Amino acid sequence: MAALGRRLPRPALALLLLLLAACGFLVLPSLLSAAGGGQQLDLRELLALSVAAAEAGGRRVRAVHEAGPDLQQRTKGQTQEGAEELLTAGDLQSHRCMASLWASTFPGIRVISEEHDEAALDLSEPWDGKIPLDIQEMVPSGQTVSMESVTIWIDPLDATQEYTEGLLSYVTTMVCVAVDGKPVIGVIHKPFSGFTAWALVGHGANVSARDSYDKKSPRLIVSRSHAGTVRTFSQKAFGTNVNIIPAGGAGYKVLSLLNLNTAEQPDQADAYLHITFIKKWDICAGNAVLSALGGHMTTLDGKDIDYLDSPGNKEGLIASVGLDHLELVKKVSGLEEQFAEMERALDLELEFCCHHLIPVCDLGQIT
Repeated sequence: MAALGRRLPRPALALLLLLLAACGFLVLPSLLSAAGGGQQLDLRELLALSVAAAEAGGRRVRAVHEAGPDLQQRTKGQTQEGAEELLTAGDLQSHRCMASLWASTFPGIRVISEEHDEAALDLSEPWDGKIPLDIQEMVPSGQTVSMESVTIWIDPLDATQEYTEGLLSYVTTMVCVAVDGKPVIGVIHKPFSGFTAWALVGHGANVSARDSYDKKSPRLIVSRSHAGTVRTFSQKAFGTNVNIIPAGGAGYKVLSLLNLNTAEQPDQADAYLHITFIKKWDICAGNAVLSALGGHMTTLDGKDIDYLDSPGNKEGLIASVGLDHLELVKKVSGLEEQFAEMERALDLELEFCCHHLIPVCDLGQIT
């Protein structure tokens, strides 16, 4: 996690903006407001910049992959499930690009990124200030929030594992703007198709929900890394005929709930279920998109997820749009605790095997 930049004192910020304007650089109205003491940011500008950042990062992700087989892949740690967390040149180049764009456009704005490194940010190329036509038509200007209330969450490359395996339809870059800890703007970009989904809560989105969803036996999209475990617990909640769709990337999973053609989004699901720890940069953008469409993303026991500062969500999640979310919560509540109990039992069995020097432990039935 990296929180980027410090807020400049207002006199210093005002002088900086005057110098930039004198040199012919774009100075956004919201920055002029900040220099005057208001520190108000226009939501339409924040949305347009979020789209620009996600797409710019996506171009870096794609360029690294197309440059050749060496992605400069290495391990940066392990997930709580024990799987390797991978880092590639695509992750780092996208991070530097996206974080630099925010830092150079809105000096001092708070950015939390999945990645961080020692390389200095490039502040020489701020956002050009262009508002895409579809955003102009749907989102009015003049809707502002204070800079102090804003946290930017960026995921420079979601589905890194799949990126290294060539499963590129799962890969996304994401930006989320949270205001007072609530997800307000969400952008999910697919670098290898060029598709971008965006949404601003209360103002609209360029995507929509489907006309119908299966309420009785919902198709659940889950992580590839523990699809078998989720199937076991989902059968308890939804019955033995539940359909589990394993997939990579939280952004991809949210898109599977929307009204997108199968060429763009191969999988279509009715709900997104995750029963273990997950980082907030993975889910903030999707949460905003679903909220803008009247949907929900909550913990397994139905609580809203806070995006103020802490980077982790330990309580699992259930996400839906077009279904009775409270009914889903009733079905899945407690799954995270049951999974934790299963993990403790597995740890005890492993400890027993090692302690007694049993050469082979058949753990294949524990799924």
